[in-house]
Amino acid sequence: MRLLYVIATWLLFGVLFPVLALMKKTRDGFWQRFGFYPKGLLPGPGTPRIWLHGASAGDLLALSPMIDRLRARYPAAKVIVSTMTNTGHLMATQRLERNIDAVIYAPWDLFGATRRAVAAVQPGLLVLEYTEIWPNLIRAAHRSGARVALTNGRFSPRHLERYRALFELIGNPLHDIDLFLMREEDEAERVLQLGAHRERVRVTGNTKFDALVPLAEAVEDHALREALGLSASGQVWIAGSTHDGEEQLLFSVYKKLVIDSPELRLVIAPRYLERAERVAQLAREAGLHVGLRSTGNPERAPVVVLDTIGELARAYRLATVVFVGGSFITRGGQNILEPAAQGKPVLFGPHMENFHDSVQVLVGRGGIQVKDEEHLVRVLSDLLSRPESIESLGELARNAVRQISGASDRNVDALSHLLSPLPGGERGGERA
Repeated sequence: MRLLYVIATWLLFGVLFPVLALMKKTRDGFWQRFGFYPKGLLPGPGTPRIWLHGASAGDLLALSPMIDRLRARYPAAKVIVSTMTNTGHLMATQRLERNIDAVIYAPWDLFGATRRAVAAVQPGLLVLEYTEIWPNLIRAAHRSGARVALTNGRFSPRHLERYRALFELIGNPLHDIDLFLMREEDEAERVLQLGAHRERVRVTGNTKFDALVPLAEAVEDHALREALGLSASGQVWIAGSTHDGEEQLLFSVYKKLVIDSPELRLVIAPRYLERAERVAQLAREAGLHVGLRSTGNPERAPVVVLDTIGELARAYRLATVVFVGGSFITRGGQNILEPAAQGKPVLFGPHMENFHDSVQVLVGRGGIQVKDEEHLVRVLSDLLSRPESIESLGELARNAVRQISGASDRNVDALSHLLSPLPGGERGGERA
């Protein structure tokens, strides 16, 4: 059955390779994605060797509090971080550098590529995140003697039958995972239904909550405000992590809002930076004057695209009110707690399937879910006319975020048992 998966992945990869090689977010690190890492990229000897994988920049940010705690507990450890996207690689090199020893591109989940990657990294522990279930990588790590863990584990109930059917066809990769650190009880129940061994499953929460640190006022605020072309006193609507299919709707909303709030400014931050020029063009097609943060918005256009990496959290500090994208399409939402941590009211659309834990935290405490464009117009119009409500909702949101934390500590405590050698080289749990 594993042979079937090996053959199928190579055949599928052959079909998709031209697209993957040309996509901006995956075209860098060509040889690394086949398990060939240049000399000097990976750290020398040292234990424990911990490989943490997050697919994107946002996933790595969710792992960052755990990385901090692992480094504090194991100062001599060699910590290697992998990602799939160019933005993830850039973010890791810029923001995680002090606590890690290397940033690499993860291998494609191909037999051969994964074995080479594992042989090069030589992990004692491989930590995957969310639903990053890559059977060949997991198998290669397991066969090398590494322990394997899943953190912030989640499995969509909509896809449960697909997972079950796939696992029955190719052999269940969950049997090669030593520890499942799940976000919620429902998630734990789903991974058990998929065949995980009960003694390996724990509910520890979501480490992304620990990454939500309110930013103090700093000189960077003034510099970013200037680069965005914003005044210190005007109202600012920030739409963060937007996706294709949402920007047109948001520009339509903005045009309706400025009828009563002509000084309102819109900062729009696409989820993928490579879409920045396209988003700017959509604004022009909507009849809006638009600028780019990367050029300093010299004409002080009322709409500006945030086309830089690592500044969104700081930009949220400058907002009057925030909308978070990925929620008017079936993407399943994006991180609504990041702006809440900065003390801002947060609006989001109906599709928050991947972040329902965050919705539970915020709704009624500074978070407002809207059902469509007209609902968004009504709520924003009402809020912009009542500054005192904006302030109180923002404080509610900040307090809600303060009350949730601790998953990173719980996860590191659990992982420490995997990093401790067992008598006789024995591995924990049964094997199917």
